[in-house]
Amino acid sequence: MTTTYAALLRGINVGGNRKVPMAALRTLLEGLGHDGVRTYLQSGQAVFSAGRGDEDSLARELTGAIEKQFGFAVDVIVRDHAYLEAVAAACPFPAADLEAKQLHVTYFSAPVDADRFAGIDPAAFLPEEFRLGDRALYLYAPDGLGRSKLAEQLSRPRTNKGLIATTRNWNTVMRLVEMTRS
Repeated sequence: MTTTYAALLRGINVGGNRKVPMAALRTLLEGLGHDGVRTYLQSGQAVFSAGRGDEDSLARELTGAIEKQFGFAVDVIVRDHAYLEAVAAACPFPAADLEAKQLHVTYFSAPVDADRFAGIDPAAFLPEEFRLGDRALYLYAPDGLGRSKLAEQLSRPRTNKGLIATTRNWNTVMRLVEMTRS
């Protein structure tokens, strides 16, 4: 039985650094024995089917292969369709009423709890807001991610210590749900 996954690569092809061409990423995934490989945008999303492994082992495998091929480490989170769909369905904000640039999901490599964010005063950042989900954080940033003071606080290294965290806008969240649907 095969499962369809999305691989979320953190911090590639930004500002001309850590370049991973999508054609090369597709070839790399195919070389690892995965089927149905497709990529989305240049910012590090790939979809593939695998008949072996789980999310964590597939992420480790891809991380190692990228480092071997490109000469630098890239953090990777792998999630299956059921998880991606559940995250989209559980969105605590009115996604249908918002622009995609206003709503983001940060995917985490492990579960997080509210204690990790206890040092952030939500009232200080209104109208921006965040909510926690299953290995995910939902961020409403009405002026976009690039201008968000709350996003800056949420992404501080001490807040995410010990985790891989990578953020996607709502368009990408929904596109990955569609792409992983078998």
